[in-house]
Amino acid sequence: MAKVVISCAVTGSAHTPTMSAALPITPEEIASQAIEAAEAGAAILHLHARVPEDGRPTGDPDVYQRFLPTIKQATDAVVNITTGGAATMSVQERLAAAAKFQPEMCSLNMGSLNFAFFPAAKRISEWKFPWEKDYVVNSDDYIFRNTFRDIAYILETMSDAGTRFEHECYDVGHLYNLAHFLDRGLIRPGFFVQMIFGILGGIGPDLENLMFMKQSADRLFGRDTFQWSVLAAGRHQMPFLTQAALMGGHVRVGLEDSLFIERGKLAVSNAEQVRKIARILREMGHEPASPAEAREILALKGGDRVAY
Repeated sequence: MAKVVISCAVTGSAHTPTMSAALPITPEEIASQAIEAAEAGAAILHLHARVPEDGRPTGDPDVYQRFLPTIKQATDAVVNITTGGAATMSVQERLAAAAKFQPEMCSLNMGSLNFAFFPAAKRISEWKFPWEKDYVVNSDDYIFRNTFRDIAYILETMSDAGTRFEHECYDVGHLYNLAHFLDRGLIRPGFFVQMIFGILGGIGPDLENLMFMKQSADRLFGRDTFQWSVLAAGRHQMPFLTQAALMGGHVRVGLEDSLFIERGKLAVSNAEQVRKIARILREMGHEPASPAEAREILALKGGDRVAY
């Protein structure tokens, strides 16, 4: 059976507590849901942090310290710390936790984009916390900044840590940016590309775009020089992941990407989404990769070489 790496993005920074009671906010909730997702079959746990009192996104390493050791002690899953943080953070804030804890993996957005989720505000009349409404409504004015200088800064800061990256590509131009850094020698072959669909401001959730992104990556990098995965926002999540697996790709689920388990039904946990995609993979003749197999596939340094 073909081994497929399942990543689980546990909480993210776009969704807010009002949108789903299942969204983990506190360090204890993040750790608990991450561990459950790993037990369900996620080999990689992609992690953001939240202010425990009200769920605001934070890059504070002290908050990460409250859940990273717990996850490490309870599971062998690969930990992937965001360097995306939130569109409201500086690059230094976004990188602080990764630089301190030197995880096996980090995410890295391969360019700037309009990152918008303001349409969600139309469906909400009462907000749980005061910060949420302005944060969501004002996303029509957010630019998620990752300039060439920012990307180089992140790559160079993490270069001695042995950390590999989940190179997040929200559009075709981001693949060309990745090729640029490959040419500069700041990225080496064997890299991991996360193709992202359905974010307002990025490439649209059309299956033709999935084919085009994969073809573009093959043309730019060569078929045997990279691993690739797909995530899709909201209701597009499972259809896109199924198609990606049919094409030989890896997959990412999680409440960062979609709050739902099926049309009109909120997921009760990250683990529920992991179990669903694992079942789909097995029915297709694939098998979810274990953390050890994911480390081999992605050439990771191992959980014994992190700084937490």
